[in-house]
Amino acid sequence: MEHSVSGVGVVDKAAAVLDALAHGPASLGVLVERTGMSRATAHRLASALAVHGLVRRDDDGRFALGTALVALGRTAAEQFPLARVAEPALAALRAETGESVQLYVAEGDRRVCVASLESPHGLRTIVPTGAVLPLDRGSAGRVLTPGWRPTAQRRWVASVEEREPGVASVSAPVCDAAGDVVAAVGISGPVGRTTRRPGPRFGPAVVAASSAIEEALAAGR
Repeated sequence: MEHSVSGVGVVDKAAAVLDALAHGPASLGVLVERTGMSRATAHRLASALAVHGLVRRDDDGRFALGTALVALGRTAAEQFPLARVAEPALAALRAETGESVQLYVAEGDRRVCVASLESPHGLRTIVPTGAVLPLDRGSAGRVLTPGWRPTAQRRWVASVEEREPGVASVSAPVCDAAGDVVAAVGISGPVGRTTRRPGPRFGPAVVAASSAIEEALAAGR
């Protein structure tokens, strides 16, 4: 990193380490490649972050995101206004579909789960609140990809085994008053139950949930 984004260089570098590890565990050499830092700096920062539980070493000795971030991510998501506003609609969507329900927002080239409700079925998909996932795989990722817009004919997107084998999902955009996509709401579940054509079955319910969230946002609730 050759310049400071925040004006506090060490904070920017620590954030760069965490951002690099969000793409997956990394050896010191890989961490150096991802951050552009020297080996000494990357090692010093990763080790210091490990003291606070923000970074850990996995079984292979690679640096990985620490468990302290799980609690921080969950707390941040719970304090996120959109997640609170969406709670009734998410609960209703889970009750109607019987599948796990998630709400995502885009963050750079990734999406972050800001609310998650698990299916009551024993066999279910689990996406914890605070999870960081790619934009280029999965129905919610596509909905949040810059430039994507719903059409009058179809407001939902379905995916089958794009992000994870055996999992299907259906998502719809949550738009603000200006029509900009601010979040993606969706359901996910095992292909054996959702089938390989989950869109027609779950699309209407997911779109109804997105509309309910939009109405709640507009009402300021």
